[in-house]
Order: sequence, then C-alpha cells, then structure tokens
Amino acid sequence: MSKERDMAVSILENLGGKENIISMTNCMTRLRVEVKDKSLIKREELAAINGVIKLLESGEGIQIVLGPGAASKVAVELSKMVGVKLGDAKEIKEAINEKNKTPFKLMLKRIASIFIPLIPGLIGGGLIQGITNVATKFQWIANENLLAMLSLLGSTIFTYMGIMVGMNTAREFGGSPTIGGIIAGIIYNPALANIQIAGKALTVGRGGIISVLIAAAFASFLEKNIRKKMPNTIELLATPLLTILIAGFATLYILQPVGGIIADGIGQTVNTVISGKAGFITGFILAGTFLPLVMTGLHQGLTPIHVQLLESTGVTVLLPILAMAGAGQVGAALAVYVKTKSKQLKKTIEGSILVGIFGIGEPLIYGVTLPLGRPFIGACIGGAFGGAVQALLGVGAKGLGLSGIPLAALIQPEKIAFYLLGLVVSYIMGFAATYVMGFDDPVDDRIMEDNGFSFNA
Repeated sequence: MSKERDMAVSILENLGGKENIISMTNCMTRLRVEVKDKSLIKREELAAINGVIKLLESGEGIQIVLGPGAASKVAVELSKMVGVKLGDAKEIKEAINEKNKTPFKLMLKRIASIFIPLIPGLIGGGLIQGITNVATKFQWIANENLLAMLSLLGSTIFTYMGIMVGMNTAREFGGSPTIGGIIAGIIYNPALANIQIAGKALTVGRGGIISVLIAAAFASFLEKNIRKKMPNTIELLATPLLTILIAGFATLYILQPVGGIIADGIGQTVNTVISGKAGFITGFILAGTFLPLVMTGLHQGLTPIHVQLLESTGVTVLLPILAMAGAGQVGAALAVYVKTKSKQLKKTIEGSILVGIFGIGEPLIYGVTLPLGRPFIGACIGGAFGGAVQALLGVGAKGLGLSGIPLAALIQPEKIAFYLLGLVVSYIMGFAATYVMGFDDPVDDRIMEDNGFSFNA
C-alpha cells in the first residue's frame, strides 16, 4: 500500500467514513472535503496523521492542508475509496444547512470552483510561455520554427481561456457546460466585428473574462428556469434553442457592454493605484495584507482580476506584488531557524523552506510562523517591502499559477532582475523584522501540548 493510500485510509476514517462524504476536490496544497455531519469529524486524530500540515474549517466542509504533490495524490486515492469523483457532489448536497454560507462566501467559493480546474493549464502554459519569452529575449534558440511552436503551446490556454471559463461557470451555476462555452464563444467570435448595434460595430472580446462570467451565469439561470417550465415532449429541443437565442441577444445588447464597462473600470483602477505616483504605497499595503487574505479565502476573488488584466494589458501587475508575501514568509522562517533552539522546529523549517522558496507557503505558514505569532507579522512586513519594490518598478507577469522564484519565468524579460530584487528585499526584511521582534521559542517536548504545533509535514 502506498503512502498516499495509507493517508487516504486514515483521513477517511477520521472524516466519519465514506457515508459522511458529499464531495471533494483539491488544489495544489489542500484537500477540500464537504461532509454531511461535521460532528463526526475527529479533528485531533485527523490533525495527527503523518503528512497532515493543518486543518481549516470551511462552511460545511473541511480543508486538509497536505502540501504540494501529496494533495492531488491523496485526493485521487480518497475519491476511489468513496466512489465520488473529484469535484462532483451527491444530490444530498442541496439539502445541506446553508446557515454559514453567506452570499459573499458563496460567490468566492464559486469563483474558486471556476478557476481552480484551470490552474494546471495556467502553470504549464505559463511556464512554456515564460521560457519562450526569455529564450527569445536572450537569443538562446535560433530556430524560429521551434520558437513559434513553443509560443503556440504556451499561449493556447490563454487564447481559449474564455471558452473554458464559460463552461466552468455554467457547470458551477447548474447550466450546461456546452451552452456556457457557446455564450463565451459569442464574446470572442471574430464575426462579432461585423455586427453593429446603434450604428456602432461591436468589439471582439470586449469585457473579456468579466463579460464571460456574467453572460454564462445568466445563461445558466435562464436555462434552468426554461427547463422547469417546458413540457417534457419538447424540453430537449426547446430549452437549448431558447437559452442560446435569449442569452445570446442579451449578451450582445446588454451583458457584454456591461462587462466591458466593469473590465475597463478594473483596469483603470489598478493602473491608477499601482502605476501612479504613490503606487509603491499600494504595493506595500497589498503585499503586507495578502497572507491574512489567503487564510480567509478572500484572495480567490482576485483571480478574475488577474485574468482580466492579462487579457487587457498582456500582464498582471498584481501577481508579482502579491507573490512577495510568500517571500516574506521565507525570510521570517529563516530568522526563526537562526534563533530557535528547538530541533523539531528546525527540522520543520528544513523540510518546508525549499517549497516556500518555490512559492508554496502553507507548510511555513501553518507549521512555523502562524503558531509562533510574531514571525507571521514579520513575514507580512517583509512581503510589504517587497511589494513596494515591485509596484515602484512596474513589474508585471505574463501568466498565472506560479509564485516565488519560478514566477521569474513569467515576468517581462526586461524586468526579471527587478522581480528578483523584490524577492531579495522581502527575504531580508522578513528576516530582519522577525529577528528583531523575536518569538517565544518552544521547547521540543512541550510543542504539541502547549502550542498546538504539528511537525508531521
């Protein structure tokens, strides 16, 4: 039996068995499980499983932080045992108590469900695109045909992202993914340029992802209501026909123009607050507050903004700024490593620092800085200074899905050095702030009992 399967068996047992599982999914570092009855979860036993870094409560579910690689492997094993596909839910999900699901939390959850499935493509395509950009800049590859092929492979995810988002949006809102893709396709169809409304030609792709989200959500709402009212004899024909016609015209006349106004507003706001004279202050604040934002899950709401900036300007200036939060975390952890006398704490840092440098921050957050308290503040301070540097120098990323040093591959080639400078600043300031503020150094034999530390990672 593999290590991941052993972990899945233990996790399932302490989640109340397969009968208690409604749905499950995973991101890069977390296993997200929704259950029927949270009282059946054995939290202490679950947290004590070797490999479990942290438990996080989420509505009627629980998030199990496992770290990169392990999260996806354990999720696959667990889905086999339970018989529920990753991302799927059983009918009983609709009957779950909604008391903790505010509209705002529900919106963030839906945004996450729409964009998380795209992360592997964003990472893979973004890396290929970044490597191609660097190779072109420094003339490492002379074969133009090879460069063209690499560019094709890297850019495809971004070329057709609107269609994928439309399909995921429809799926999330209970509509047909195909119809969601069609509505998104209307927004990006080159034939749009040949259509005039009120004497003005329509703009292909206006509003980008924002328009897609609005239009696909509306189409799903419309489709569900049409289906309810249609007689069974004609439902199969009438529902898709009416949905595409009504949602399509609504998109052309109303939804895309509205999405365009919102998207333009987002772009102008970001450029004003980050690229303006006081942009470094904005960068300082954004990077300094990003770690608490991640812990609350509110950072999910930024994903459509990243994508919209990529579509409208070719880069997202937000991503390099926010990535500094993780770099501050690395600096803070190194300061703890230097000062602590705890062998267990040093071992934890040694096992987590490399993935932190590569942009995966959960092991350091939940295993080191957050339990210690002041080092977490030191990490935020370090990130804030790095964020100010990124904003001041106007660094932008040409893709998504990466952080830490790997993100350098996605940075504009002429500003890679500036990005790395920001990383170094975050490391140094995170280290300095944590070293100066200090922390209550835990004693090895009291760590688990007194401070709730977990060194299983």
